[in-house]
Amino acid sequence: MSNLEESILQIDNLHVQTKTSQGTIPLIQDVAFEVGRGQIVGLIGESGCGKTVTSMSILNMLDRKTTEVTGSITLQGRELIGVSEKNMRSIRGKDISYIMQNPMNSFTPVWTIGHQLIETIRRHTAVSKRQARAQAVDALKQMNLPQPDQLLNKYPFELSGGMLQRVMIAMAACMHPPLIIADEPTTALDVHTQKLVLEHLNQIRHEYGTAILLITHDLGVIAEMADQVVVMRQGEMVEKAEVLELFENPKHDYTKKLLAARPSIPAVCPI
Repeated sequence: MSNLEESILQIDNLHVQTKTSQGTIPLIQDVAFEVGRGQIVGLIGESGCGKTVTSMSILNMLDRKTTEVTGSITLQGRELIGVSEKNMRSIRGKDISYIMQNPMNSFTPVWTIGHQLIETIRRHTAVSKRQARAQAVDALKQMNLPQPDQLLNKYPFELSGGMLQRVMIAMAACMHPPLIIADEPTTALDVHTQKLVLEHLNQIRHEYGTAILLITHDLGVIAEMADQVVVMRQGEMVEKAEVLELFENPKHDYTKKLLAARPSIPAVCPI
C-alpha cells in the first residue's frame, strides 16, 4: 500500500477456531490483508470458505464462549480483538457499518424505518431528534428512494427487498464510517437496483474516503468495483492480488477454477 493510502483495516495472522462436542475445529487460518482509505477490497470464495466468519471476527460478533479469535484486527490503529462488548457497541454503526445479505434481517419488524434510522443516528451523535430526522431524510434521498418523508413512516414489510437494501445502505453510510463491510449486498436484486446499489457504494468511497470490504460470489461485481481481491478456500487465504492482475494472471489453481466457472454467453451466429 502506498504512503498516500492510509490503512483503515489491517488483519494479521487471523485464526478462528470453535469448540464442538467433537473437539476444536479451525474455521479461519492465517488470514492477512488490509483495506486502505477509499479502497474496495473484494473477498471471494465458495460458500463455507470463511468469508462471513472473517467479517464476523472484525465486528466481534462471534460467540465468545465457544469461539476463539487470535491474531490482530486493527481499525485505524485500534486493536479490536479483546475489546469489550460494551465498547464494540459504540464502534459498530459509527466506525464500522455492516450491510447484510438479507435486508429483512437488518430491521426490527415492529418499528418503523424512520424510528430505526433516526435512533441509529442519535445513538452515535449528539443531535436532536429533529436534526436526526433531517439527516435520515437526506440519507434516503441520496439513495434515490422516492418520497423519503413518507418512507420513514413505513414498516419493513411494506417495502420491497430492493428498497430495503437501499435503506440499509443509507443507514450504513449516514454516519460516514471509516469502514463498511458489505456482505453480498446485491444478492437477489434486479439488475437496475443492483446498479444503483453499486453506484452508491462507489460514491460513498470517493466522497468520504470510506474503506469497503466487499464480500460476494459475483465475479462481475468484483471486476467492476474492487481494487484488490482476496481469495479464500476452506478457511485459508490462497491468493491476494490487484483486481486486473487476478483476472488476467491468476496464480493459484483454485482461483483459476473460480474464474473458469464464470457463466459465459455463447456468440450467436447471424442467420
